[in-house]
Amino acid sequence: MKQINMVDAPKYVNEKVKIGVWLTNKRSSGKIAFLQLRDGTAFFQGVVVKSNVTPEVFELAKEVKQETSMWVTGIIHEDARSKFGYEIEIETIEVLSETHDYPITPKEHGVDFLMDHRHLWLRSSRPHAVMRIRNEVIKATYDFFNDEGFIKIDAPILTGSAPEGTTTLFHTEYFDRDAYLSQSGQLYEEAGAQAFGKVFSFGPTFRAEKSKTRRHLIEFWMIEPEMAFMHQEESLEIQERYIAYLVTRVLENCQMELKTLGRDPEVLKKYTVLPYPRISYDEAITMLKKGGFDLEWGVDFGSPEETYLADQFNQPVFVINYPKAIKPFYMKPHPTRDDVVICADLLAPEGYGEIIGGSERATDYDYLYDQIVKAGLDPKEYSWYLDLRKYGSVPHSGFGLGLERALTWLTGEDHVREAIPFPRLLNRIYP
Repeated sequence: MKQINMVDAPKYVNEKVKIGVWLTNKRSSGKIAFLQLRDGTAFFQGVVVKSNVTPEVFELAKEVKQETSMWVTGIIHEDARSKFGYEIEIETIEVLSETHDYPITPKEHGVDFLMDHRHLWLRSSRPHAVMRIRNEVIKATYDFFNDEGFIKIDAPILTGSAPEGTTTLFHTEYFDRDAYLSQSGQLYEEAGAQAFGKVFSFGPTFRAEKSKTRRHLIEFWMIEPEMAFMHQEESLEIQERYIAYLVTRVLENCQMELKTLGRDPEVLKKYTVLPYPRISYDEAITMLKKGGFDLEWGVDFGSPEETYLADQFNQPVFVINYPKAIKPFYMKPHPTRDDVVICADLLAPEGYGEIIGGSERATDYDYLYDQIVKAGLDPKEYSWYLDLRKYGSVPHSGFGLGLERALTWLTGEDHVREAIPFPRLLNRIYP
């Protein structure tokens, strides 16, 4: 008899197997007990038929409590009525650890209650499905960039300076000087690009933003590629291929999880069609004014504006060339305009907002030095970064994708907190 995982049940139809499981729910009649089981790889049903087991096993099946851990043995059968498509007809049950008064019951619970019990809520079907899709997106990210000739360069988490100023950074002491938790690995990836050509980082970032919106986390994960000898248009092509690849991988490998979440695969398929539309910031302002928004050229877009713009298209849309005044110091100035920089934000459809921000990077030493000063930053802290413009500077571009915000869009969840195992929010650092 073979010990298997639930997810492999299709390979063992009509065979007797052993599975380590937890009980999520149950119901019983006089002659049959139905046990809803999970093992970490999938959820499916175990059926205990009174006439086919000992009285002790049937009684145990009726009395066992939610989240009790067990070994079950039995025969795998196809079951067209279940979402999973298979079930196990149980012959024996061996309790490993009995549970009482499990706090997350099949009834409705409030969000705060569920977040207080996030360490247990992860066992439930919806967060379980989101985390499995998250894992697929992470695997797909590594596959995509490795296949594209990138290498992974890890940026430090503790830094002495910031790519976008220090107002939203977490401060800490680094022996006898100030340090910050990283809000981006970009500057270090630029150094990596001039050493290896095409690089990416994938790590945690921290933003001390006092925001309570459904799009923001205090701690999240960023994918940040940087490419030497590359202009912005080539970077946009990589960005849209990357997003389409992520969608394709989720469609190929996460059908069960999408079904659990109620996410329509046909909607996601639309996002694999390339190229994505591109509009300028100027065009975006015109569209927003026609849509009834009261705003002037030069303002940054918030959630309502991004949602409106994305709603005008059936795919993610690039908004390019934002005003220089609202973008970070490192972006390359436009060759024919002094008021904008060569950059782009990718807005996701369905109200999920910006999922990628990127730009071509400034390459002129004097320009970059002046921008650092104008931003109120100390050029000495950025001397190593300025060195990249002194010794063999080349055209280069890069972008950053926030994993959780992209994942929230892919899964169709309402809040970015659902897309990370243990979210850190303005009012939450537990558990």
